[in-house]
Amino acid sequence: MRIVIAEDAAVIRDGLSLLLTTRGHQVAAAVGDATALSGAVAEHRPDVAIVDIRMPPTHTDEGLRAAIQLRRDHPELGVLVFSQHIETRYAAQLLAEGSHGVGYLLKDRVGEVGDFLDALTRIAAGETVLDPEVVTQIMGASRRTEALHTLTDRERVVLAMMAEGRSNAAIAAGLFLSYGSVEKHVTQIFAKLGLASSPSDHRRVLAVLRYLES
Repeated sequence: MRIVIAEDAAVIRDGLSLLLTTRGHQVAAAVGDATALSGAVAEHRPDVAIVDIRMPPTHTDEGLRAAIQLRRDHPELGVLVFSQHIETRYAAQLLAEGSHGVGYLLKDRVGEVGDFLDALTRIAAGETVLDPEVVTQIMGASRRTEALHTLTDRERVVLAMMAEGRSNAAIAAGLFLSYGSVEKHVTQIFAKLGLASSPSDHRRVLAVLRYLES
């Protein structure tokens, strides 16, 4: 296979290059950022691109967003997201672009070199290879998003104001509602999001996190 690697950690990047070349594959380019990745794919037309998620300049999700764009620009390209992190929003979008020839593996869960090479081969052949933990978290994020869709418009406004750090009293004043009405809305939000009362969890914080994730 002809392969392009995008990994900002030099040791991992060189290690992958050595591993693949000693197994008979051609590493056409090994780069350290998403911009260079796009150029390398356009130049070398690889069978598969191995992409880390967190790369310069912000080290957040540049790699995954680049992978999504690469799939749009080069639908025939196999893409393996190989990272220590799970980013559910863009991972789901990557799969939505077309699940053939896509993989998402976690670095610390690949126990055998043979499994990694097999995954690359399968992705190049158009198959989908996903770590079970990635699937679990994507499905969980999808269910949380669906739960948010059950909120009424008023409940969404209340939740948005909760995310701004406002108390129930402040929300009541801002929306010209009684304090009791806001309490009822908040209780309904907790119920619809499946946030049961618990001494170990702060439901208000959890509800805001669900909102921000969406």
